[in-house]
Amino acid sequence: MAGAAGARHGCQTGAMDEREFGRSQQHASVVGLGTWQLGADWGDVEDKEALAVLEAAAESGVTFFDTADVYGDGRSEATIATFLSSRPDLHVLVATKMGRRVEQIPENYVLDNFRAWNDRSRRNLGVDRIDLVQLHCPPTPVYSTDAVFDALDTLVEEERIAAYGVSVETCAEALTAIARPNVASVQIILNPFRMKPLREVLPAAREAGVGIIARVPLASGLLSGKYTKDTVFPANDHRTFNRHGQSFDQGETFSGVDYATGVEAAAEFAALAPEGCTPAQLALRWIIQQPGVTTVIPGARSPEQARANAAAGKLPPLTDETLAAIRDLYDRRIKDQVEDRW
Repeated sequence: MAGAAGARHGCQTGAMDEREFGRSQQHASVVGLGTWQLGADWGDVEDKEALAVLEAAAESGVTFFDTADVYGDGRSEATIATFLSSRPDLHVLVATKMGRRVEQIPENYVLDNFRAWNDRSRRNLGVDRIDLVQLHCPPTPVYSTDAVFDALDTLVEEERIAAYGVSVETCAEALTAIARPNVASVQIILNPFRMKPLREVLPAAREAGVGIIARVPLASGLLSGKYTKDTVFPANDHRTFNRHGQSFDQGETFSGVDYATGVEAAAEFAALAPEGCTPAQLALRWIIQQPGVTTVIPGARSPEQARANAAAGKLPPLTDETLAAIRDLYDRRIKDQVEDRW
């Protein structure tokens, strides 16, 4: 869906599209919902508010929820189960992730552990078979280990999971995973402050029929344009405790961009938003427009935020002029900070 000169401006909306994970033939709304915020590491979210976020997303046309067994140590999965049990009319593809609840060494990525982790997630989610299970940013050697993918194939054969994918930190890991014949999806950081995947990862995924799930789409909120250099985040928010990669990969926090630089660049980015569109919607629309993207998974801490994010899936394409301005901003302010690392 490339932008074209003369495309409509503003925030007129229509129905939200769905796209296919080619290898698994599963479908997802172009804007999904990431549920890290509903588990942990983003400050506190009450159960009632978490359920309201899920309801707002579903009512806005979202048909893809992404979670993980480590989000709130299962709280996010259980919250999704509670919500979906109350809404049997909904058809939502639920993807979870596994592997981050143990020491991050390749030796832990074996079939017996996969079965145990899967049993726990199936209990949390209240299902016999999970739609999509992803390895959760495992150690790099895992992507090159045949036995790991044989074990994942076994989970499919045992009807524990319908399909599997991987969540990665680097473009090199993504390309290694795409070469595996049964990988249905690759989840990778992609946003206007992290463009490297556009060069090789997205074209390779399109060629192979592998779905791309774009995560950290707002660079941990930077691209919303709401933060200043003086913004203070809660102590239990990863934007406080992981700015330098103290707890997990630094790229997961502000996309690896230095916070002060990010705030300045985000102000420039916000100025590019068409009339009536928020900076966050501009960022999401930019991601949706990249050829090869299946779905983008912004998180939300309130129903209003969930609805605003979903609305980005119904916006018209960005113009070539806007796309070029976003690329120029990245090249000038961001590229040198992130491309060598991820």
